[in-house]
Amino acid sequence: MSIFVVHEHHTKRRHWDLRLEKDNVLKSWAIPKEPPTEPGIKRLALQVEDHEMEYADFEGEIAEGEHGSGSVFIWDRGEYETLESTDISMKIDLYGTILQGIYVLCRFPKAGENAWLFFKTKATDHHKSTETG
Repeated sequence: MSIFVVHEHHTKRRHWDLRLEKDNVLKSWAIPKEPPTEPGIKRLALQVEDHEMEYADFEGEIAEGEHGSGSVFIWDRGEYETLESTDISMKIDLYGTILQGIYVLCRFPKAGENAWLFFKTKATDHHKSTETG
């Protein structure tokens, strides 16, 4: 399994940054609205530059004048499994504190070159049935 983290980023516009470990970096998407926890809600996710693995644990202030200045908090974290992956979509199983279950990231060309949609599928949430006390 690989790690994922979602940072809540308070900058000019509050947003959430989804980061997925892949090939020794954190592939990253900025999500303008809170990530969905229920099926049926789609969120725009704008792919941004990759981040170093060490950034997965970052919380704190990015200094004024620096790119992304503002406060950063870890909103959720955990592990994930890639179920399917192509150049235009990824189906992942998230094992986080908040985000749990099967999610999809798929390209959304109507919104621009780096635009994706991020949403939870209606697949059965097997996490609750497999957890142990």
